[in-house]
Amino acid sequence: MGLWVGIGWLLRPAITPPPSCPFPDSSSPSTFATPSDSCAPAGVSGRTLRTPSGAPASLSCDEARRIIHQARSQLAALPGSPEPHPFSDALIDWVDPHGLWTAAPDSPVAAALRIQARGILAEIEAPPGSGPCVVTHELGTVLGVWVSELRALFEAAERSAPAMRPDEAFRFASLAAFEDGPVTRPARSLATELGYRAGVVRRSLGPEGVQAAEAIRERLLPGDSFDWSTVILAGAVRAYLPQIDPHGGWAPLDEETSLYEIDLEASPPPRLWRKMTRTAVGVRIEETYAEGLAPGDVVLRVDAVQTAGLSVEQCEQLSFVDVEGTAPLVKRVTVLRPGDPSPRLLDVRPTSRSRVEPEPGGDLAQEQEPSALDVARIPYGDGDVLVVSLGDVPDNLGEELGSTLRRERGPSLQGIVLDLRGNGGGSTDGAAGALALFLPGAPLFPMRRRDGSVEVERAPLPPLADRWDGPVAALVDGDTASAAEMISGALLAYRRGPVLGDRTYGKGCAQEYLDDDARAGVLRLTTLLYALPDGSPVQMTGLSPTLRLPMPRALEREANLAHALLPWRGPDVREPPLVRDVPWPGHGGFVGPCKDTLLCRALRLLGSPRTATARERR
Repeated sequence: MGLWVGIGWLLRPAITPPPSCPFPDSSSPSTFATPSDSCAPAGVSGRTLRTPSGAPASLSCDEARRIIHQARSQLAALPGSPEPHPFSDALIDWVDPHGLWTAAPDSPVAAALRIQARGILAEIEAPPGSGPCVVTHELGTVLGVWVSELRALFEAAERSAPAMRPDEAFRFASLAAFEDGPVTRPARSLATELGYRAGVVRRSLGPEGVQAAEAIRERLLPGDSFDWSTVILAGAVRAYLPQIDPHGGWAPLDEETSLYEIDLEASPPPRLWRKMTRTAVGVRIEETYAEGLAPGDVVLRVDAVQTAGLSVEQCEQLSFVDVEGTAPLVKRVTVLRPGDPSPRLLDVRPTSRSRVEPEPGGDLAQEQEPSALDVARIPYGDGDVLVVSLGDVPDNLGEELGSTLRRERGPSLQGIVLDLRGNGGGSTDGAAGALALFLPGAPLFPMRRRDGSVEVERAPLPPLADRWDGPVAALVDGDTASAAEMISGALLAYRRGPVLGDRTYGKGCAQEYLDDDARAGVLRLTTLLYALPDGSPVQMTGLSPTLRLPMPRALEREANLAHALLPWRGPDVREPPLVRDVPWPGHGGFVGPCKDTLLCRALRLLGSPRTATARERR
């Protein structure tokens, strides 16, 4: 069973870094499968990714209720109800992906949403089939009137825009159009500016310019027949989930990759771009993965899909490419490129490998092999210590760490330190794979579902050449969380090695991905609580290190999150023969030098006679 146990994704997803693969509902097979499998761009139940339509995310009243009912019934514990004020703030943000409809300072809709927040909550929390969502329908009418006003401003500015030379038209087409942070620009001003840019492109760039101008108007400012209440309901579901589950979320099918953590996949799916900026008429490439695209290109179309007017989340999903067999598909991409008199059509081959970007006018980027784990050898007594710095827990961490140990082991190696400071977690499969090198086959983490059933993770049995029977230790801090707490906590529970540093973050819960019951999107839900192998709770408590070191104060902990689950003490699942001390050898005062003075201090503690005596007393 692969699960997501990371942190740090709680904010609205940014354009970069890219999202990554989900860990599915364990009750249903998935080709967008567990992180122990190859990541392919398919949905939770085996479907391929939906191509973004450009339409705003929308749900009917009954669809929203079914999703809310499903989420509340499957969380690891019975949730409370959201507070209206934070719910309405999140709703205003989620309804408005462009800064035009509700979040702009001159929008009259935000105030109405705040006033009616309790009514919206009552409507979406009602059982499915309870009748129409009257409050939301009335708010949709208010939003529709506002959008009609903005559309008139857009069209007037579009009619006034002149034709321009290609270089001038490119400048208008490539300028950033939307704010990344809080929305401060009045919607009337933005609608006017977008209309002017659309008009320039329409009159200057031929048929592609006409289509781009049409797309941005129809996607951002639909006509009077559009039902805006469905957009409010979709925003309400997206706002609601984090209010009852601080690690939860919902996304429609054409934006589902915004929920995932694809960077932690062993074989991430191919992508066209890593980082981009949305312009009025397309997507400006900042960092590319694809042969044929260059930084500065403005992508107008990918195959048949116009990029103008897509949300951030839809742009992310469009960047992923389905794979047939082992070869990435070639995509037909229409771009504006500096210096070109008109748009050009490119055959683009995406890649999942890291790339070195070309200099302007230089050759295409050269593929680079993925970087190995960050390791250092620190002098220690008569030999040295291998320090492996782990910034996250990818699904293939066991394989990567095993390969590192095969390469680095030798007669001088006195021990291994896993530096987990700042590691926000990742995959349970990655944690179990890493622990298998030190605790092969050991029962690891009891996990409890809401119905009281308990599942137990077990470490796999790696090749003998990958295992390490010698001393090991973990270095942690207040930002060490989730799967990283699993790794350090299991070493501690089995007395396999000491943990040094400060109390950890305290995320003792895990998330799963499920298709929603409305068949409209994907849910990410906290469905399990986990404990350490000896039953010690992690949720809201964190790990208390064996040896404390002064660390910078953590800015956030699980215990500070609203609606965080309460701690759970599980059963002791350890196998007694595996509980054993592996003492660190003395260093005789010979440690370092270290670039990180804290690391040298930790190594001195590990090999000091006083510390060894204290461990024996424990």
